[in-house]
Amino acid sequence: MHYYRYSTAEVSCWYKYLLFSYNIVFWLAGVAFLAAGLWAWSEKGVLSDLTKVTGLHGLDPVVLVLVVGIVMFTLGFAGCVGALRENICLLKFFCGTIVFIFLLELAVAVMAFLFQDWVRDRVKEFFENNIKSYRDDIDLQNIIDSLQRINHCCGAQGPEDWDFNIYFDCKSESKSREKCGVPFSCCIPDPAQKVVNTQCGYDIRKKSKSQWDDQIFVKGCIHALEAWLPRNIYIVAGVFIAISLLQIFGIFLARTLISDIEAVKANNAF
Repeated sequence: MHYYRYSTAEVSCWYKYLLFSYNIVFWLAGVAFLAAGLWAWSEKGVLSDLTKVTGLHGLDPVVLVLVVGIVMFTLGFAGCVGALRENICLLKFFCGTIVFIFLLELAVAVMAFLFQDWVRDRVKEFFENNIKSYRDDIDLQNIIDSLQRINHCCGAQGPEDWDFNIYFDCKSESKSREKCGVPFSCCIPDPAQKVVNTQCGYDIRKKSKSQWDDQIFVKGCIHALEAWLPRNIYIVAGVFIAISLLQIFGIFLARTLISDIEAVKANNAF
């Protein structure tokens, strides 16, 4: 498909520098993500001992930040240089990658809608694996605590899921003080307390379940997220549509510029 706007073929400066501006944002964001990820790894000593990455059985959030940073940095660089140098190979790489990401997002959305039970099982398995590694990585710990505190939930299906963690497992032979307890983020906050009581979950699961309701959240985070989605469906849909429109706009700019460059080359060949 070709996009001709003039009787004489020429590369539009408007589309060229608009695509450059579009990609410079990608590139700068990628640099920021990479810098944040490398800084976090240096703080945890991962850069001096890379085995710490493979030693974590759950998700290291920094890895996700670095992957996003690498993708954004690469796309932004390809788009910027491709637009300025009018390089068709770089522009096709940028355009093709954006199309692939867009189709991948659509596929994930459709799969999540059609195979809800399978997705729920994978999320449950993912959450349980991260519970096992709760004390192994401070970033993972902070994410789980934030998730539980914001959604007023505890564990994947409920507080008993904290038996997956060796420090909280009631049946383990561990001498941990946290044994048969839950993290403080599972506790129902006391408005009168200005300082967070990090020991509020100690020994709570040694009590009868009828007493749990007064001290901790008993709803699992998977159920909490399932209840959150219908209430915020318009926000989720709005974010998805906004991201999709930005991607489509980038694809349009790249394809238009590619067509202009090809038209100029074809015109000069005669």
